Formats: sequence, structure tokens, C-alpha cells
Amino acid sequence: MAELWPLYSGSTGNSYFIGSKTAGLLVDVGRSARQTVNILKRCGIDPLAVCGILVTHEHSDHVSGLRVFASKYNIPVFASAGTLTALESMRVLDGSFPADTIEGELELGGMRVRAFRTPHDCAESLAFRIRTADGKTIAVATDLGSVTPEIEENLLGIDLAVIESNHDVGMLRTGPYPYSLKRRILSECGHLSNVACAELLPELYENGTKRFMLAHLSRENNTPDIARQTAVCGMQMAGIEDESRYILDVAPIENLDGHALEF
Repeated sequence: MAELWPLYSGSTGNSYFIGSKTAGLLVDVGRSARQTVNILKRCGIDPLAVCGILVTHEHSDHVSGLRVFASKYNIPVFASAGTLTALESMRVLDGSFPADTIEGELELGGMRVRAFRTPHDCAESLAFRIRTADGKTIAVATDLGSVTPEIEENLLGIDLAVIESNHDVGMLRTGPYPYSLKRRILSECGHLSNVACAELLPELYENGTKRFMLAHLSRENNTPDIARQTAVCGMQMAGIEDESRYILDVAPIENLDGHALEF
């Protein structure tokens, strides 16, 4: 049975393992290789079970441990052409592990991966929709300043949606960030707010998605309680008042107890 292990999520790094304890995929490696290995082992996953790494984009909170981790275990890495070019200029790609462009769909580790574009202030960011060996579908969509028709199309009718709920707009506007950074986060190519995420959830629910994980929460401009409450309010305002009709989780800053989500 397919499972999702959110290894870590948020301002200090992002990584998710999808599959089974014997074979699966990583989405991003945003902390050091040592930290990532330790958390994988805490979850009961041998790093050798990682069949491939999908990279959303080149920002450090998504690739800090990529070079060392991928080279140590000789794991193939897949990303957009723009991201690979950016990683090469950052000297993350040094020829010590395979790296290739993902275009359209890809068969990897018994799973089918479909990449789709996201609006973010980087070279060429992607999100991923993954169909597991047992026919379940999950999508990981973070680091998006807005929800485009392509994003919405790829999130409809899936079993589990991992969606960015990065910041509370009020906390961000009144917080200590410089104006230029606030403007970047709030832009169409920045990060998705709690409210924007909450507005999307009812549409996904009405199209069959009943399990959600809020991800990539800002450490400075959000809290798990605020993100979750905003999402629940969004569902209630759309007439979905019974919380037992769906499952709503929040990705942890770090997976401390090795828990996984079945879907």
C-alpha cells in the first residue's frame, strides 16, 4: 500500500518520501544528506529504497542536501531543464549521479510521475502528480504564488493533495520581513497564502479529493493551528461543515515519530 512520509517541511527545508519502505521516490532534499538519512531511518526507510529524486526547483530549502545524498547512493535526479541548468550553475550537478529532464510523464520505481508547471520566482519550477503501483494518486504542489488552471487540473480527483499553505497574510504584512521580501512572497510568483489554499480545497473536495496535507508553512508568518483553522473555515464557507467528511493534516517541520499517511 502506498504511503507518504513527510520527512520535513517549511522554511528550514522540504522533503517527502512517497511509496513503500522497499521502493519509493523523494520529492526534494532540502536539508543536509545526514539529516535526511537520519529522518528516513527514523521512518524505517533504508536510503537505498529511494529509486529517484524529483526536484521542484533550485532554492536552497529544496536542494541543500541533494548533491551529497544523490551521489552517495547514486540516485537519479529529475527536474525541469531550467532547474537543471540552475543546479549546474550552483555546482550541485557534478557528474557524480545521473540527472535528467522530466518532460510529460515518467515511469520510475513502479510509479508514474507527471510534472506540471508552477508560478514561482525561480528558473522553472514544477509540481508532481504521482500514480502509485497500487493505483492511488498523490500530488505535491508547493512554492506557487497562485493557482493556475494547469495546477488545478492536476489536483482534481486525486487521493491525497499536498498543498502549500505558506503564510497568514496579516502576520506577513505586520511582521519583520523587509518590504521587498514581503512583496515577493505576496506576488503571483511567490508563495500561496492560507486563504488562497483554503479557497482551493472545496473545489478539490467536490471533485473527489478527501485527504489534504497543508505544507511548506512559514516559520515566521504562520502556525499549524492558524493554517488548519483557515482551511477548515474555507470548507465551512463552501457548505462543507462536517469535518469527518475529509481528512486534513499539516506537514510537520520534522517527522519526529516516523509516521506515515496511507492514501
